[in-house]
Amino acid sequence: MGIRRSKRQRGTGQESYEGIGQEPHGPAAAVELRGVRREYGRGAATVHALRGIDLSLPRGSFTAVMGPSGSGKSTFLQCAAGLDLPTAGSVRLGGTEITGMNENELTELRRSRLGFVFQAFNLLPSLTVEQNVLLPMRLAGAGTSGPVRDRARDLLARVGLEGKGGRRPAELSGGQQQRVAIARALVTRPDVVFADEPTGALDTTTAAEVLGLLRAAVDSLGATIVMVTHDPVAASHADQVLFLADGLIADRLPPSSATDIAARMTLLTAPAYAGAAA
Repeated sequence: MGIRRSKRQRGTGQESYEGIGQEPHGPAAAVELRGVRREYGRGAATVHALRGIDLSLPRGSFTAVMGPSGSGKSTFLQCAAGLDLPTAGSVRLGGTEITGMNENELTELRRSRLGFVFQAFNLLPSLTVEQNVLLPMRLAGAGTSGPVRDRARDLLARVGLEGKGGRRPAELSGGQQQRVAIARALVTRPDVVFADEPTGALDTTTAAEVLGLLRAAVDSLGATIVMVTHDPVAASHADQVLFLADGLIADRLPPSSATDIAARMTLLTAPAYAGAAA
C-alpha cells in the first residue's frame, strides 16, 4: 500500500495536495557532508567512528545506508541529523550549515526541519493518534488548529489510517503505529526524514507495507529520506545504497535487488576486505 491521495484530490491525477506539497526545490542539496570525521576518546584509545565522509544527497531522494557492525552507520546518521557534532568537517541540511549551531539552535532545527522514524515507534501513549502526529507542530509553535489539523488528517489518510485519529497508540498494531510515526515525521514538511531501522520490529508483510509508504513519500510528496538498515530487502526500495566500512563510504549501488545488495554486503564483511580496510 502506498501513500494515498486525500479525498479532496483522489482521481484528479495530482500527486501533491493542499497543505502538504513540498516547496519548490532549490539548488541546495538536502544533505551535504564534507570531510566529516567523528572520534571518541583520546590517545591510543581513540575510536575513529567516521574517517572523512564526503557526500551530497539531492532533494526528493531515498538513500539507504548499510554496513557491517561497527562500520559507522549510527554515527553517520547522528552527525547528519544534528544529534551529534562531528570532530571535524561540515554538515549542511537544506543548505544550512549546522556544525556551528548551539544546542538550542539544533533543537529548533530538529523540531521544524527534520523528521525521524525509529525502530521503536516513540509514540506518546497518553495522546491520540492525531495528537501524536501534531506534536512536532506544537513543539515548533505552529499550533494545532485549522490547516495544521487538516494536514495531519490528510497525512493519516495517506498512510491508511483515515478515521483512526481519535484512537490511542495501544489500540493499534505495530505496523499501524509505525504509520503514525511516518505521518508525524512528514507533518512539518521537513528537509530530510532520517529513518533508523524503521522495519526492525515488524514482520515481513508489515515491513513491506511500511517501506512502500516511505517510497511513496519520496515519489508523491517529494520527501528526502535517509535510512539506516541492515536489511537488503529494505535497502532495495531506495534510489541508492551507500555501504560504510571502517568509518568510510566503501561502496555504493544504484537501485538494486535485495540479492545484489546482499552480495555486496557479503563482500564488505569478507576477510580479504577486512584485512585491506585495516
